[in-house]
Amino acid sequence: MSTPRALRPLRNPAYRWLAAALVASMVGSGIWMVALVWQIVAIGGGAAELSLVAGASAVGMLLTTLLGGALADRIPQKRILLVVEVVRAASVGVVALLSLTGGLAAWQLAAVAFVGGVMAGLYYPAYSALLPSVLPEDELLAANGFEGMARPILMQAGGPALASGLIAISSPGAALAVAALTGVVAAVCILRLPETSVRGAEASTGDTGYTGAASDTDVAVDTAPRHPALALLVDVRDGFTYMVRTPWLFGTLVFASLLILLIMGPFEVLVPFVIKDVAGGGPDDHALILAAFGIGGAAGSMAVASLELPKRYLTVMNLLWAFGCLPLAVFGLTDQIWVMAIAAFLVGAAFNGGVVIWGTLLQRRVPPHMLGRVSSLDFFVSLAFMPVSMAFAGPAGEAVGLPTVFLIAGAAPLLIGVVAIFAARMRRDEIAHPLDAVDEPTDVADTADVPDAAAVAEITSDDTDAAELSRSSAREFAASVA
Repeated sequence: MSTPRALRPLRNPAYRWLAAALVASMVGSGIWMVALVWQIVAIGGGAAELSLVAGASAVGMLLTTLLGGALADRIPQKRILLVVEVVRAASVGVVALLSLTGGLAAWQLAAVAFVGGVMAGLYYPAYSALLPSVLPEDELLAANGFEGMARPILMQAGGPALASGLIAISSPGAALAVAALTGVVAAVCILRLPETSVRGAEASTGDTGYTGAASDTDVAVDTAPRHPALALLVDVRDGFTYMVRTPWLFGTLVFASLLILLIMGPFEVLVPFVIKDVAGGGPDDHALILAAFGIGGAAGSMAVASLELPKRYLTVMNLLWAFGCLPLAVFGLTDQIWVMAIAAFLVGAAFNGGVVIWGTLLQRRVPPHMLGRVSSLDFFVSLAFMPVSMAFAGPAGEAVGLPTVFLIAGAAPLLIGVVAIFAARMRRDEIAHPLDAVDEPTDVADTADVPDAAAVAEITSDDTDAAELSRSSAREFAASVA
């Protein structure tokens, strides 16, 4: 009996170790989120101290996310992940020891949270850039689906539940100690990964082989000697340049930025007040809706991972996000908790399903020497617009009312998503660059991005440049796995 599509990556020994490291890291993050709150309470702190610690973590991520992408394109990603997990285990371990010995202060928690934010900014780009070196490209969709399924289950359910149990039978310090131990487990799993070179490293030194747009070639061949710190900043600049000059990428990131701005604040800030003031509910009802969102995300991720990548992958991805926001309008129209839970489930399923396609699309269409930087830009967008959305949600709710805010959050993304699809010529682009799954990874690498004649006749000169870039990316991937 053949292995289900969603489980095929687990046949690969290297991916099993990478997945095990990811699971350990997610569990540790879930434990940290709950243990941190109750540790602050245990030392006599309150909301101000919690804000200080959370803010320190966010600042750390914002400072390093873009540089993390540049590092991931220069340094073997396995080394970056190993450093991240070792530092995470050591720093959280110190906090756990201080907690268990009664010597912990809020500023120490803030310092460790800042270090954790710095490490998080390095982790995501390195992981995203490493995955295509571990798996053939026809299994990337399933692997991204596994990550999308594991994240809500482990970070929002499993890790917090384990932390709650440890705090109940012992103390927050015990939970922090277990969180540190997960970092050790993740580091051991990463050590078992085979050594891999940086994909597309020859492109980063100017030997690109690209025949696409002059702008993209200019980015790749700029090899003047520079101080290492300045070279990283130039790499970050080149990542921005590539993003702006790649229509499907730029259009999707602009849409995603506006999407986060419109929906994250209402969902995170205003939903609790809808539950309390409109539905007459309490914390248990809020937990139910958050759980429904997480379960929906896991279900959507696995559903997409179990199927082939859609032929109209750009259109499907953006429409999943656009239509997936519509159920948010329900929070402004009903006072029934069960209806809100269904709406949260649908939003989670559509949003995470689109994310699975997005991660796979980046790994298959972005040139290998740019993947770390583009992944970091994707992560940076989320970090930058979340706090802005949350800051405006409360005043907007008071100014125009909760029903109006949720109606806008539900309907506006649909309009923006459709505009993005047409403005960035995504429908032509996805025809010109088919990513249909096939059984043999090498065949995919050789042919996945070769447009047919009819599609070439339709696209503009910009699309032709993008086609050349994508074909070169496929050739480099084929060479790296040969």
